[in-house]
Amino acid sequence: MKRLPNGVVRLRDVAVHAGVSPATVSRTLNGDPRVAPDLAHLVHVSVKELGYRRNQLARNLRRQRADAIGIVVSDLENPHFSEMVGVAEEEGFRLGLRVLVCGTNESAEKQATYLQMMGDDRVAGVILSPSDPAGPEIGLLLDQGIPVVAFDREVADPRADTVIADNVGGVADATRLMIENGHKAIAFVGGRRGVETADERLAGYRQAMRAAKLKPIVAAADFRIEGGRLAVQRLLQSATPPTAVIVANNLMTLGALKAARDGGRRIPDDLALVGVDDPYWAEFVNPSITSLAQPVRAMAHEALSMLRDRLAGPVASPRRSVHALELRVRSSSGGQVQRS
Repeated sequence: MKRLPNGVVRLRDVAVHAGVSPATVSRTLNGDPRVAPDLAHLVHVSVKELGYRRNQLARNLRRQRADAIGIVVSDLENPHFSEMVGVAEEEGFRLGLRVLVCGTNESAEKQATYLQMMGDDRVAGVILSPSDPAGPEIGLLLDQGIPVVAFDREVADPRADTVIADNVGGVADATRLMIENGHKAIAFVGGRRGVETADERLAGYRQAMRAAKLKPIVAAADFRIEGGRLAVQRLLQSATPPTAVIVANNLMTLGALKAARDGGRRIPDDLALVGVDDPYWAEFVNPSITSLAQPVRAMAHEALSMLRDRLAGPVASPRRSVHALELRVRSSSGGQVQRS
């Protein structure tokens, strides 16, 4: 049997070895029930003996779609996104789809590279938490007929479906909790400016502070542990440190806890705290963390459902789903502040 110079076994090699036609090999490997069981057995034996592997890219090009979906998120270390990926992987496996996961680390260049790769591989669809919402590669995917579902953050292309949370309303609720507890010097530790979720959470905080006629105290950070630590450290070292702080994501909440401990502040006695996101550890640390919980699992299931609907056939128009955040009150926010 003649093989390619690099030793690659071709489909026709399998056909010769099994004594069947190349078409029979192809139908067998694609699970066609019309192939006689004895012929299918011969094909599978030959595939195993020869070590044949299908050229997946060529197969995708012929079928115009791979049995895979892509998931691109901004930060794989963030429990918020790792939980979403876990749900998507589980659901994708149930549907018989491979799941390709990429993290951009908030890099527009990485996003462009990964989405181009997914387009080249003809993935069935993409769930994207964008680092660059206006990236032209998003439109190119949609032009190819590859559906895109924006998760957690919207994209600029109006053809994409969207699953997001009500960040403005949620953070406004958290701020009002601090106000109702008697705090006036309430600080907000924000995420990266220009990132949709960061801007919305800041807007919710400002909205509640403005309604209460209180002066906003904003410390910019970056959605990372160290950024949160440095921001809270600066706040505590200021001439008029806050008595309460709202932190815009779970990683920065860890940094805030360390800054408070390093600065000798007790939570909630010296510094009341609310964190956005509700990671598993929030109720196990001491004190437990009052959190704005996003319904990540429900959001992930809805994103998969939107993608599945797109793959099943034409959907009339793009859909946009907004999920409410749940304020889970625990020890870190304290109670009513005693006034002298």
